[in-house]
Amino acid sequence: MSASSVACKLVVGLGNPGPKYAETRHNAGFWFLDALAERNAGDFHPEKRFFGDYTKVRIAGHDVHLLKPTTFMNHSGRAIQAVANFFKIGAEQIVVVHDELDLPPGVIRLKQSGGHGGHNGLRDTIAQVGRDFWRIRLGIGHPGHKDDVVGFVLKRAPQAEQSLIDEAIDAGLGESERWVSGDLAQAMQVLHARKPG
Repeated sequence: MSASSVACKLVVGLGNPGPKYAETRHNAGFWFLDALAERNAGDFHPEKRFFGDYTKVRIAGHDVHLLKPTTFMNHSGRAIQAVANFFKIGAEQIVVVHDELDLPPGVIRLKQSGGHGGHNGLRDTIAQVGRDFWRIRLGIGHPGHKDDVVGFVLKRAPQAEQSLIDEAIDAGLGESERWVSGDLAQAMQVLHARKPG
C-alpha cells in the first residue's frame, strides 16, 4: 500500500496535561490538535477508555479521530494504542504531532516511520504501535547541550519563537485536507518548501 493512498484516521498531539505545562514547548502537539479541532468544529472531552481528551471531526470527507493523551508524555503510546485498537486503525493511518528539538522554530516537517530521537512520547508510541505511523514535527529549536534539554522543553518559548511555531502550525493546518486524504507527498512538498517567518 503506497503512502499516498492511505487516508488518516487518527491524529494525536503529544504533550503533558494540566495548566503547569500548557504553554511549554513540549506541548506543541497539543497546540496543533487544539487548532485542528477548532478549525473543524471539534470539541474535546475527557474519554477514560482512551486515556485522554478526545473528539471526532470530519476533514475533506473523512471521519478523523483526534486525541490528546492525558497520560503524561512518557506513556503516550498507551492512549494511542487504546484508540487504534478500539477503532481498528493501522499505524500507517495515524499521524502523531510533536515538538522537535532538531528543527528550528517555524519549521514543520512530515515524515513516516523512523526512530524516537530521544523523544519519550515517540519512544512509547513506537513501543505500543510500531514505527509505521506518520509524524508532523514542529521545530522548537535546541538549547545547545543535551543536559539542558529537559529544562528547555518544559519552559515557554520567547514570543518571537512562539510566533514562528504558531506560523508553522498554521501551515500544517493549511495542508490538513491533503495529508488527511492521503496525499502526503504533496503536503510534504508544500511544507518542506516553505521558509519560516
